[in-house]
Amino acid sequence: MIPTVNKLASPRPHPAATAAFAAARSRRPAPGRPIRAIVALVAGLGANAQAQPAAALPDGLLAEVRRLAGDAALLVASPSTSTPRVEVVVGRIDPRLSLAACAEIVPFLPPGARPLGSTRIGLRCANGPTAWRVTLPLTVKVWGPALVARTALPAGTVLQASQLMTAEVDLAARADAAIDHERNAVGRTLRRGLAAGDALRSGDIRLRQYFNAGDTVRVVAVGAGFAVSGEGQALGPGNEGRSAQVRLAGGRVVTGVATGERRVEVAL
Repeated sequence: MIPTVNKLASPRPHPAATAAFAAARSRRPAPGRPIRAIVALVAGLGANAQAQPAAALPDGLLAEVRRLAGDAALLVASPSTSTPRVEVVVGRIDPRLSLAACAEIVPFLPPGARPLGSTRIGLRCANGPTAWRVTLPLTVKVWGPALVARTALPAGTVLQASQLMTAEVDLAARADAAIDHERNAVGRTLRRGLAAGDALRSGDIRLRQYFNAGDTVRVVAVGAGFAVSGEGQALGPGNEGRSAQVRLAGGRVVTGVATGERRVEVAL
């Protein structure tokens, strides 16, 4: 049996968000909705010297933008313990753009965009004399529970439960995961200092080193419903969650992930 290894808390898709996100990607505004009212705004962008505030966009389009951004944020950042609260702040369209009038505008997620923090969402003309695409800046905040420092903690501090408490934080404020369980924090060493109230994140603590180059390690090959193991010699240090190479008894070199003390898992 493969022992369970506690890992740092990381964002995982929320079941409800997955279905909502799929629906949002395929959603197109109905022809009779207020999104048609954006025709005058877009047609006048090139002539206006002032940036058009997001509030000037039709309510229907704003609702579509917020819904799409919120669904995407939940899919990426939702923790396993609860559904977080999503806040979407819509920015301004670039006032330097000169766009043709459009009868139907559809929001979309640009390929590769991270739908958290400072990001952008696309708008495309689906019914007009000229096809065009633009992006609209957004700030997406995802509020959920995580551990924060009770007081200022300097780098090098070995964390104790009494130094931490749970509070609502913006999970999207940084790319690294916020830690939401004491078991993933207590006994770990801070690699950078925290101010009082700062959220504890995976990038704030030092990685565990499970073995050194030359150590004998157990190699566990994991497949669908089975696992086999053997021994080999580590060719480099084994840091928590990082790839590591091991030379097996027959001379073959395999690459896996360091998951515990002198343990490397290889996916089949």
